[in-house]
Amino acid sequence: MSSPEQTPHRSGFVALVGRPNAGKTTLTNALVGEKVGIVSNRPQTTRHAIRGVVHKPEGQIVLVDTPGLHKPKSLLGKRLNDVVRDTLSDVDVVVFCVPADQPVGTGDKFIARQLREIRAPIVVVVTKTDAANKQQVAEQLMAASQLVEAAEVVPVSAVKGDQVELLENLLIKLLPEGPPLYPEEQTTDEDVERQLAELVREAALEKVFQEVPHSLAVTIEEINRRPDRDLVEIHALLHVERNSQKPMLLGKGGSIIKAIGSEARVGMETLLGARVHLDLHVTVLGEWQDDPKKLNRLGY
Repeated sequence: MSSPEQTPHRSGFVALVGRPNAGKTTLTNALVGEKVGIVSNRPQTTRHAIRGVVHKPEGQIVLVDTPGLHKPKSLLGKRLNDVVRDTLSDVDVVVFCVPADQPVGTGDKFIARQLREIRAPIVVVVTKTDAANKQQVAEQLMAASQLVEAAEVVPVSAVKGDQVELLENLLIKLLPEGPPLYPEEQTTDEDVERQLAELVREAALEKVFQEVPHSLAVTIEEINRRPDRDLVEIHALLHVERNSQKPMLLGKGGSIIKAIGSEARVGMETLLGARVHLDLHVTVLGEWQDDPKKLNRLGY
């Protein structure tokens, strides 16, 4: 038996689910304490299950930030839903994110139905409390707690950091006893190439409006380290589905693609700890969202 002073160490996997744009990635980044996933106010920004690792003396939380569960309209959409279902079957706790600033809708109810088959305890988190007034938050806590049988219901503002630590402590208590799963210095298991591609995609999503977001994929074609000049040369391709979308990404006289490059480069230099020369090209990969071979090539 362990003495009362010695609380056993706990560790395990926690999946964040919620409809698109429910604040899952912002919450993941707040819990980890650094940026491990891209954030955009466009739905369906996350396309892979990203793992962020939270290190605390009493436990380690491995966060799995899933793409938003939704009714799929393409093969890509179907594959994204499969990623979520595979993830959920294999975690210790599920965090169901419901935004405070939008009424509970069919998307939330759709997810609640999917969660009925899950054995893991569910913590309902009402996100974005900074974007709603106290009454809205109170009403949302009531509405959200009726969606599923929850172990806990917690209001959180990831942007302001409100209740983030409380949520961490609640999650650790629900995890099984066990040693850390990742070394102390590791905060994500995303490979560098994918992180670089996501930084380009995030910058592009901020710069282009209209119809491009869902049609955009990014691949890193080459990473060339130049130790003699403390420089990393990166060549990336932005893939769109139609010729008409190409000018939207390039902009007049290449103004938009330059702005995308400047913004992505800042994140890349932080990530790599070196100066970056970034070379971006836009290519048309016709209707890739519904083509299995093209999806495989793009890593979906």
